[in-house]
Amino acid sequence: MQPSVKIFTGNSNPALAEKIAKKYGKGLNGGLGKVKIQKFSDGEIQPVFLESIRGDYVFLIQGTSAPSDNLLELLLMIDAAKRASAGYITAVIPYFGYARQDRKDKPRVAIGSKLMANLLTSAGANRVITMDLHAPQIQGFFDIPVDHLDSSAIFIPYIENLRLENLTFASPDVGSTNRVREVASYFNAEMVICDKHRKRANEIASMVVIGEVKDRDIVLIDDICDTAGTLSKAANLLKEKGARSVRAFCTHPVFSGNAYENIMNSVLEEVVVCDTIPIKPQAPGSKIKVISVAELFAVAIRNMHENKSITSLFIHSHRRGE
Repeated sequence: MQPSVKIFTGNSNPALAEKIAKKYGKGLNGGLGKVKIQKFSDGEIQPVFLESIRGDYVFLIQGTSAPSDNLLELLLMIDAAKRASAGYITAVIPYFGYARQDRKDKPRVAIGSKLMANLLTSAGANRVITMDLHAPQIQGFFDIPVDHLDSSAIFIPYIENLRLENLTFASPDVGSTNRVREVASYFNAEMVICDKHRKRANEIASMVVIGEVKDRDIVLIDDICDTAGTLSKAANLLKEKGARSVRAFCTHPVFSGNAYENIMNSVLEEVVVCDTIPIKPQAPGSKIKVISVAELFAVAIRNMHENKSITSLFIHSHRRGE
């Protein structure tokens, strides 16, 4: 008899977890499993599973966005599940925090994403399901399997429905080039690069556009929108160079600092994001639109439990003309 699936969530994004459980459907008997995240008066966290998980496939849905309590919750839930004799523990991390710290780009700094991988493995996770890591090679930091989902699978149908005439894709920085090239090749479209130079984190000193954008409908693609400074500056520069329209697609809406104001005051027609991180409710007329990743994660969970391939969830397996 195949072990049953039980899905639990911490406090980072319960709305998304509920959607995933609903999309997954079968065998959950009412959706999410029962877990209580207790907090002592000094802030210490203690998760308690309120139902038996012995021998079960346990999926813990918890992004590791700020605050750091979200990461600690996930680690403690993994440990609690392991000590409760769960059969197989999968950490479902829609947004993998600290992914921008994937290398030593200056002396005497931490490689935060490697440390996060070590912590998750040491806590007892058997597998990780995540989406759009800042750098795909972060998968190599793990000594356990990683299913790395791609938001292109939900962004591309939205872009197709826009029916833009002179579609051109743009990378807001050199680091996103491979991600943008993959989508551009699906559409057989041109791409340009916005090359930026930073003085310090979250502060851009200069930016130049590499490629032709005059009279083009530009789609910027990135994995993280933090302060939206890069996106806003890139959009303004593309408009100055003659672009007909500029819109952006970003997987993870970190939205720190003046992000909302930067977006509203920019020339961007819209910013389409995923619900990997919860954001403030948007007023009518807002430029920010949210697409859910729930079905993508639900299918990944089902296929993993049934030992099926997840290749069909990636857009490269459906590229035009192939």
